[in-house]
Amino acid sequence: MKKEINAADVKLMTELQGSIPMSKRPFKEIANKLKMTEDEVVEKVQSYGNKKYYRRFGATLRHQKAGFKANGMVIWSVPDESMRTKIGERLASHREVSHGYERPSFDEWPYHIYTMVHGETEAEVRGIAKQMSAEVGITDYDVLFSTREFKKTSMRYFDNWPVCE
Repeated sequence: MKKEINAADVKLMTELQGSIPMSKRPFKEIANKLKMTEDEVVEKVQSYGNKKYYRRFGATLRHQKAGFKANGMVIWSVPDESMRTKIGERLASHREVSHGYERPSFDEWPYHIYTMVHGETEAEVRGIAKQMSAEVGITDYDVLFSTREFKKTSMRYFDNWPVCE
């Protein structure tokens, strides 16, 4: 992929991976900054999507500022490997889940699926986890609550990418 990306792409992707301007025409502002037209920026963003350079393009909700103070990582033990994808997808489909992963388990850590559930209170998050448990039939789970946030940023892939003009 590196050979397909030119200097103009790197500059545009560097702008896109950060916060998009809060305006009626954010792509026009980006275009002006990069000495491009708004149409060029929109076409490039669409082509990056067609090439699968990104999975989605959207806003990030700062859940704590929005009132969701309880953040629980629900850990699920799903010993039947053939069921993990189906169960993981069902768990991740809940609107209260911001992200979900499958990870390897270990002898003393039997958890395979991880879903981050957000709510206003710990009781609410536990209730959501209980409903999810009943839905998928997995009773071996626990909720690990966040106690402190050390860092929350989006990945920045192009800050140090070599730009050859």
